[in-house]
Amino acid sequence: MISGNRIHLRSILSLIMKVFSVSGVACAKKLKSAFGHLPSLYDHSESWDDHIRILKIITDMFLPHIGLSELEDECFSKILPKAVMMFESMMKEIMAQVGGLSSQNTELCALLRNILQSMMQIIDALSACVRHVGTFEETPDLVAIRSLPACILKVLRDTFQHCKESEVVYCGRLSLVADLLQGLFKDAYSLQKALLELLDRISLDSSASEEEVSDIVRVIHSLLDICSVICNLDMALHANTWKFLIKQSLKYQSLVEEHLHHGDISNSLCNNLLVSFHNSVELAEQIKHADLQGGTQSPEQKLFQRTAKMCRFFANTLVHYIKEFKFFLTKYCSCFHQLYLQIISKFPPSLCAPKLPLTLSEELNMAALVPMDALLSQLLPLRRFAEVVLQHELRLSLEHELPQCLLLMNVLSQLASQPEEVLQLWYTGSQFSEETPRLPLYQAVFTSFRRCYTERKVPVLLPGVMMNGQAQVQVTFHHHICVQLCANVAALPPVYFPVLERCLADAVLQADTQTAVLATDVWCFTARYGTAELCLHHVLLIAKLVKSCTTECYQLSHLGMLLRRMVFLMTPNHQMELVKCFLPCEMENLPVWRHVLLRALSYDARHRVEMDIVALSQKALTDWQNGGYKLGQVDKVNVVLLSLLVVVRGHSSPEEQCMLSALRIVTQLWLRMSPDQVQTHPVLQYTLQLLLSLSSIFVKNIEPQVICQALSCVDALVSQKCADQLLLAALEFLSSLGTIFVPPDSQSQILPRLTSLFRALLANRSWLLHQHALEAFSHFAEITNHEEVISQSLSVEETKTKVVNYLSKTVNIQENVESRLKRLKLETQIIVQHNERLENNTVNVSNRLAAEASADSEPYPKRARQETNAEEEYSRYIQTAVSALKALQALTEGKSITAKPSPQWLESRLQELQTLITHIRASSQTT
Repeated sequence: MISGNRIHLRSILSLIMKVFSVSGVACAKKLKSAFGHLPSLYDHSESWDDHIRILKIITDMFLPHIGLSELEDECFSKILPKAVMMFESMMKEIMAQVGGLSSQNTELCALLRNILQSMMQIIDALSACVRHVGTFEETPDLVAIRSLPACILKVLRDTFQHCKESEVVYCGRLSLVADLLQGLFKDAYSLQKALLELLDRISLDSSASEEEVSDIVRVIHSLLDICSVICNLDMALHANTWKFLIKQSLKYQSLVEEHLHHGDISNSLCNNLLVSFHNSVELAEQIKHADLQGGTQSPEQKLFQRTAKMCRFFANTLVHYIKEFKFFLTKYCSCFHQLYLQIISKFPPSLCAPKLPLTLSEELNMAALVPMDALLSQLLPLRRFAEVVLQHELRLSLEHELPQCLLLMNVLSQLASQPEEVLQLWYTGSQFSEETPRLPLYQAVFTSFRRCYTERKVPVLLPGVMMNGQAQVQVTFHHHICVQLCANVAALPPVYFPVLERCLADAVLQADTQTAVLATDVWCFTARYGTAELCLHHVLLIAKLVKSCTTECYQLSHLGMLLRRMVFLMTPNHQMELVKCFLPCEMENLPVWRHVLLRALSYDARHRVEMDIVALSQKALTDWQNGGYKLGQVDKVNVVLLSLLVVVRGHSSPEEQCMLSALRIVTQLWLRMSPDQVQTHPVLQYTLQLLLSLSSIFVKNIEPQVICQALSCVDALVSQKCADQLLLAALEFLSSLGTIFVPPDSQSQILPRLTSLFRALLANRSWLLHQHALEAFSHFAEITNHEEVISQSLSVEETKTKVVNYLSKTVNIQENVESRLKRLKLETQIIVQHNERLENNTVNVSNRLAAEASADSEPYPKRARQETNAEEEYSRYIQTAVSALKALQALTEGKSITAKPSPQWLESRLQELQTLITHIRASSQTT
């Protein structure tokens, strides 16, 4: 059969020579007759040499004489598919034989080289076909050459794939065929260029047939397949192929948009962008480490510039493609979101961003960071993108938490120029159950900010706002977010204001304190930027929430902080209205006023609040005294003391009337405090804490015996486990004692106890208490006249060393950046768990135990009296008597302050008490 084909081939060649020796019409008739035999012979040829010989005859001799209208039916459709099959069989033969290739196996080497040369001949024949079509003056229809693009693109794809895998395929023996592979690649490169130029000439209008549309879609998808092969092969070829692919997609947009594989195209663009971006970052780091920042450009720098250019090309191409086909890309918004986060995470202030030289960093900014803004502007109108970004349970890696927050900030900055439907999409969140759940934008911002624990603690720095005449400075993450939020609120349409209020309230009421501070900052700006009536409305609402909170409620501190700052923004008339709504003379309203800084109030409002709180405090103390000093009534005393502390802290002069009244109340209470009872009853420990805080303010006006009583109570508690807040109040009081000179007759009672307390607290193992102890002792040492207390408190060498190091600001361990970040991440996990426990209403064990102990401290009135031994009864009655006598002493000694004389019957009653005491002593001696 083969020999027969060869004989027939020689006869055809002889006929061809005769045909081309004749001219005119006879030549054309004989040419057509001769060409009619070639496709059949071509189909039945089994030798590659015969195939290629016939293919060359067709393309070199017959093709130039075939008209455009006959090309597809008479030539291309008959010979090109067979040429592709032959090309594929050659590829398979190479893969089957290449394993035995070596320099010694000359026969196999020659065989493989011959196959590669034959493949180059096929590509050359295909190039001839393209050149011939290009010689026609009229633009060809795609139908007239429909087999040509498909077959060529298949050959190109296989060729590029083979060249790309050549190092693996030839496995160390590449040098034996390298010259032919290089030639094969160049020929394929030229063929693709020629084909793309030809296809660029072709145009389809709206009347194009489905077959033509299908052909152009097939071309675009084939080019996409080629792009996946050549991505790491040749930058210029890769970029030019993508340019043509996108150009054709846009050129025939109305025809092909419903048929294109938009997901494959967009995903490929995203992947290419990420690959080129990561390669650029790696090259920049290599340049930095190799210190190649000299005047002359190194090969690494040139490669970096080319790679960054490819990165910019893919970023801009992706943006352009999304712009034109955005409504076909909604299902891929999650990919675009991840792309944005991955790129932003490699730029400052992200903690995982590499530190690069300025010039390289600026090039990367232009290549990747700047196009991300354009990308976001194209995605903003897409509902699916908003649903992805604003979803409730957004699971992100730690390195993507900050980029997510910056993404939301970018959304905020771009919304001002968006139409109403886009604003509603982002600001309001999901409104109906059938919608995919999404958070309001403000809530998403606060949630994202909360998750950036480590970045807030470092803190990361971002560019501040440009001010006229001032250089731009770096500001903290909190500052940056706050300014951006406030700027957005200033331009917020009124219809979205209720959503803002709800988001601010949610942020204040969640467990993370710094997020609550951020929400408070924005809320205060909103109140100040709005009307006075709005500010009043918000303050009254917040005050109601504060009043409704229990002391164990973690939201109370956040609401109290907000109330404290909002009162500053109220007008004097509105402050008086607040006073009328929450009268300070009523016990139930005191929780509101304990959170208000009285200096924020106008004179009239402040005077009213102070007088009412002092009067209520005095009444509560009198009621307690008249009720027999029952422990069950101490809670009420503590409530008024806490509010009294607010009054006292707002005054600088102790001579004012309210301060004198407060001092009298504090003195009376100190004389009722017993160290033994304080040790036993937690409710009295809280009283002690408040008295210590008050006394640190009144320290210069308190009598020495009161100071001695205070130190005795503290001394009784230091040795046992008690609340940190109590010890902190004790340290504040001890520190204030440095401002006074203890009279000589009281020094023996006060100074030793003071020394003992400082020594014990400085040795405390809690880092928080130890730090405060150092601060308190240092302040005391700077101003005290009793220097012997200093030396005696530092009798332990370890304590002395710590104090000296603190005073000299010596840092024992210098923490490097990596260790600090690691520590902060570990702390983050603890804080997250703590906040989650709070929000899940987990009961704080210590608070529960304290509440239970307080509730059980006073027996029920009708409970049966429990039997006690005689010694306990003696002790209890003596303590009661001592407390009563001390209170009486405080009244008599305080007459110089109040300028009121003692009752006339006092002397006779004291005489009666003296007689009673004499009888008791005599009776005890006889028994």
